Amino acid sequence: MRARRLLAVAALLAALLAVSAAAARLDLDEVDDSEVLEALLAVDDEEEAAAPEDSSGGGAEAVRRTQSMVLVLDNDNARRAVEDHAQLLLLGYAPWCERSAQLMPRFAEAAAALRAMGSAVAFAKLDGERFPKAAAAVGVSGFPTVLLFVNGTEHTYTGLHTKDGIVTWVRKKTGAPVITLQSKDSAEAFLKKGQSFAIGLFKNYEGADHEEFVKAATAENEVQFVETNDRSVAKILFPGIASEEQFLGLVKTEPEKFEKFDGAFEEKAIVQFVELNKFPLVTVFTDLNSAKVYGSPIKLQVFTFAEAYDFEDLESIVQEVARGFKTKIMFIYVDTAEENLAKPFLSLYGLEGDKPTVTAFDTNDGSKYLLEADINMKNLKEFCLRLADGTLTPYFRSEQVPQEKGLVEKVVGRTFDSSVLESPHHVFLEAYAPWCVDCEAISKNIEKLAKHFSGLDNLKFARIDASVNEHPKLKVNNYPTLLLYPAGDKTNPIKLSKKLSLKDMTRFIKEKLDISDVEIREKPQTPDIETVGAADGVKDEL
Repeated sequence: MRARRLLAVAALLAALLAVSAAAARLDLDEVDDSEVLEALLAVDDEEEAAAPEDSSGGGAEAVRRTQSMVLVLDNDNARRAVEDHAQLLLLGYAPWCERSAQLMPRFAEAAAALRAMGSAVAFAKLDGERFPKAAAAVGVSGFPTVLLFVNGTEHTYTGLHTKDGIVTWVRKKTGAPVITLQSKDSAEAFLKKGQSFAIGLFKNYEGADHEEFVKAATAENEVQFVETNDRSVAKILFPGIASEEQFLGLVKTEPEKFEKFDGAFEEKAIVQFVELNKFPLVTVFTDLNSAKVYGSPIKLQVFTFAEAYDFEDLESIVQEVARGFKTKIMFIYVDTAEENLAKPFLSLYGLEGDKPTVTAFDTNDGSKYLLEADINMKNLKEFCLRLADGTLTPYFRSEQVPQEKGLVEKVVGRTFDSSVLESPHHVFLEAYAPWCVDCEAISKNIEKLAKHFSGLDNLKFARIDASVNEHPKLKVNNYPTLLLYPAGDKTNPIKLSKKLSLKDMTRFIKEKLDISDVEIREKPQTPDIETVGAADGVKDEL
């Protein structure tokens, strides 16, 4: 059903290609894509199925006729389509891909809007699963993928997966980074679009400052830039404009709606202003905006995890605190009912998400933090103040402190300092994960080593489940990881290869710690250690 819907939407997209191109400059007094879009999105699988299959001109036959005009790419024509069109916007999808299904209507809406604006961009689709050769030829490597080809040069889509995001990005990449508004009617019509935008007021559309404005508009891929030379028009868009002859501001659809630019009119400064201010006070985290959150220039990020009904009670608190940290800390809300979004984050803390939780990340170095007090205005503000000034203590996961110590001591995050770094003994540490396929055999060998060296007072063996325990001095990239911490220098542990045999590990320990066979023989041995020889150490049992 979904695949048929994708095909039908794409077919109607093709019909839009027959619309004659309007003027290249957008005039919002004349543009109205509502009828085109309404027809585009009115496709219904049941209606198509019920339509007559003859050539009477209605139903499915109409769909088939319009489909003859769509750019449907396959293994034979994909590369040629790119070469034949000066500007081609391509959607690579797979019928089974949920994100493809989510993006398709937004892609359709953007196509309708661009057509109505007179854009010369052609539109195409490619089922990358059915035609892998074509997908490889045009650069579709995952689903969904949106690519813009300008004179054969590929531009990977980096904007938001929304109608306005696609329209803005495509216009910027095809030579129309700024929309000019010349009347009050056009300004009011633009406001009805309900999107965030940057507004520039320039007496004349010329000069160094205006050139920097246009450069910034081209460089910033997500936010639409508009300009006017009429203060009365500008005041409709940004009511706070006073007597300035030249002005730049950002208008958003969120509670903190208006942001005024006070810097120098230079491309870098303008882009930075937009990048730091374009997000709302609290961003709702979704699958579609996740990449933008991760890539935000605001590196300190505070996440609130809660079910929607719980967040209703917290939202005003979070927004009020966020207001005091604009451009310094990004605030994000994650609905814990969306498990695919919440669980990856919560698992980093070893949390279940069964109650509202506030965490923080510093994306500069990957440090993470946890608000362990109640979530209220005072505690949240203090948490954010300490995050901003660098005095907040990072959070590291840890299991509960074990009550008993065995032949191989269990170490957890909370005991790593006392058991390893502050221990007066040499420590042989095994870092493992329960799901690691190689760890079981290694663990058995570590137990044999522990028995063999059990009589030595200055050497102990330990293991830590590094998948649920963390410490700033323990960096584990794969499992198992074997580390020897000499008593005299715990800051530089010696890493052993997990491929070493039991015999080789024994010899390694003896050499590094200067342990003689005589010392081992003089200590009481367990009955099963008969494999030890004066010259050979432990026999290779692997």
